[in-house]
Amino acid sequence: MFHALADPAEARAWTPAESEPLDLVFLEGFTAETVIGIHDSELHVPQPITLDVCAGLPRGRACESDCIAHTLDYGELHARLLRLLREHRVQLLEALAEQVARIVLDEFKAHWVRVRIAKPRKFADTAAVGVTIERRRTLPPAAAARVATLRLIGHGLVPGSR
Repeated sequence: MFHALADPAEARAWTPAESEPLDLVFLEGFTAETVIGIHDSELHVPQPITLDVCAGLPRGRACESDCIAHTLDYGELHARLLRLLREHRVQLLEALAEQVARIVLDEFKAHWVRVRIAKPRKFADTAAVGVTIERRRTLPPAAAARVATLRLIGHGLVPGSR
C-alpha cells in the first residue's frame, strides 16, 4: 500500500502545472477478486488483488461548497472499479492498471492518477507482486495548439504578426 498523503512536498511534485494545486482523493487497500494472469492456473479462477488509486484534481470548489458534485465521488469510483474487475479481459496487471488510470482520467476528470495493483501472496515467500503506474491528463492536439497560442499572446507576441 502507498500512503497517498504521506508527504505534502511530494504532492507539489505531482502537479501538472506549477501554478495548479491539486487535491488528492484516494481509494487505498481496496481488495477484490478478478481473473487475471498469464498462467493456466490464473485464467479460470478469480484471485485476490489489492488496488490503490490516488487521483489529483485541480483545487476545486468542494473545499468551499462542501458539495460532492464538485469533487471525485469515491463511492462512484469504487462501484466503477468493481464493474471493471468483473468485465475486463486483460491478462497483465500493467494493462489492468492502465484501464483503471484511463477511467479515473477520462470518466472522473482527474488531472493526474497513480494506480497500484498487487497480487498478495502470489508466491509463498513474497508479500505481493504488482505494478504502480502514474498518468497525467493530456490535452488533445487542437487544445494544445490553443494553449500555445495563448502563451505567445501572454508574452506579447501575436501569431501571424511581424
